[in-house]
Amino acid sequence: MKIQIINQTQARIPRAYLQRFLDFSVASLKKKNITALNFVDVLTLVFLNRSEAAKLNLEFRGKNYATDVLSFESLEEESLGELVFCYDVLVAQAKEHKLPLRDELAYLMLHGLLHLLGFEHEQGGEEAEKMYQIQDEIYSSIQTQSQK
Repeated sequence: MKIQIINQTQARIPRAYLQRFLDFSVASLKKKNITALNFVDVLTLVFLNRSEAAKLNLEFRGKNYATDVLSFESLEEESLGELVFCYDVLVAQAKEHKLPLRDELAYLMLHGLLHLLGFEHEQGGEEAEKMYQIQDEIYSSIQTQSQK
């Protein structure tokens, strides 16, 4: 699966790093028999400033603030969908989590990818636990691989 990037900020986006992270994530998810990934070729990543991201969050979720990532299913067969990131929120969260920005972005890309595959956490419970378990397991294994 290839990444398509739409960057409406001045930020430099680590395309190669994100592509490697996505490749590893997709391979890990396929091992878990998540077969929807066999039928798509593209994942679009959109980067917006705080005000534009807040507008989208209000329009689609009824929440009047910029959030880290929003996921939108695709109308095109070859695309899994779009993940819309608020770059300003990513920077703040990376500092808060004491992570390099690229790692925060990769973690949230995986989070959004899971949403596009039908996983949810908004209601809590077993479904949220399963989503976070998969997310953390894949992220940890990628971090372990990159340290070798």
